[in-house]
Amino acid sequence: MPTLTATEHIQDEVRELVRRRGIDPVTDHRGTRSLIDEVITHYEERVPTSSLPPLLDRTGAVRTVFDSLAGFGPLQRFLDDDEVEEIWINAPGRVFVARRGVSELTTVVLTPGEVRDLTERMLKPSGRRLDLSSPFVDALLPDGSRLHAVIPDITREHLSLNIRKFVVAANGLEDLVALGSMTAHAARFLEAAVVCGLNIIVAGGTQAGKTTLLNTLLNSVPARERVITCEEVFELRPNLPDVVAMQTRQPNLEGNGEIRLRRLVKEALRMRPSRIIVGEVRQEESLDLLIALNSGLPGMCSVHANSAREAVVKLCTLPLLAGENVTAGFVVPTVAASVDLVVHVGVEPNGGRRVREIIALPGRVEAGVIETADIFTSRGGELVRAQGFPPHPDRFERFGYDLPDLLGGHRRDRSDD
Repeated sequence: MPTLTATEHIQDEVRELVRRRGIDPVTDHRGTRSLIDEVITHYEERVPTSSLPPLLDRTGAVRTVFDSLAGFGPLQRFLDDDEVEEIWINAPGRVFVARRGVSELTTVVLTPGEVRDLTERMLKPSGRRLDLSSPFVDALLPDGSRLHAVIPDITREHLSLNIRKFVVAANGLEDLVALGSMTAHAARFLEAAVVCGLNIIVAGGTQAGKTTLLNTLLNSVPARERVITCEEVFELRPNLPDVVAMQTRQPNLEGNGEIRLRRLVKEALRMRPSRIIVGEVRQEESLDLLIALNSGLPGMCSVHANSAREAVVKLCTLPLLAGENVTAGFVVPTVAASVDLVVHVGVEPNGGRRVREIIALPGRVEAGVIETADIFTSRGGELVRAQGFPPHPDRFERFGYDLPDLLGGHRRDRSDD
């Protein structure tokens, strides 16, 4: 039997006292830290007259024991590290993190039991489960990070775990300008487009910053509007006075009670929305969103795509998943008439996120292909003004914007909305 380290001895004693005294480490951080200090002090007093191993790093022991009780064990230090964007476990001895878009293998080595225990603890606040009947799970951690887990036999051998953090502190478009993700010129135009009620699609690859950009656009919505958000799990953080946020739900153990994203979009239309936001469209819910946008309800969503034009093509394809009676002859003109702008964001080689292009859909279709116009494009690594114009210039005028001045880079104050 392996010899316990000093930290393991202390951890066992603290756990026993936690049970005896009825302390909840998750909610009572002060009491837990006080208990750990008490146990360590008593342990150090016993070391000289016993066979207990000496404690060489008191601060490290406090952190390890506290994280194991009140946090998520060895992963907690990565969750607390603002430079770490994502954490994933391929196998108990293969724990990776990403910093500024670059992945690295950590020195953390877990046991299969520790991985399972950590996953269960992470899922507990959300009430979601991971078992043979539901081998995939998406959930939100208390700090807002998104958890995705998969178990064997879907994976070959080990439980796979991903934790995606949201480390970019960007609540508004001005924050993205400060971070260098877009120019002030493009930010002013996008803010005006949101205020005027244009329908906007945010496109990009995995970890490109789609949710962050969508959240900043959402926070540009005028305060008088009622916003309904629909997501797989809660990721958007709207800072608006009148918001209802909804997320999907897994089926129960009997296979009943599942709420899919498509259902949320349909229900949102019954809630008197001024604007509807879908976190990300992946399947047939895109049809319901397009129908809502085509009825005159402003909205926004994100979609996985490698460019703005590929996002348009994808939006013409996803609704076909809704059923055989849905045809391209209906979907393509509906996309052309419903979507106004597509903003594409990508990851740079240095790990930074940057808006690469903004295109407009004038509403015209030629030979089954939707016409697009470049409003901002990338040249020499910079986002610059192109020659295109957005649709609905009358809306900009109605809200007090001079569109030629706005696109020309000159700012004009709009009337109070």
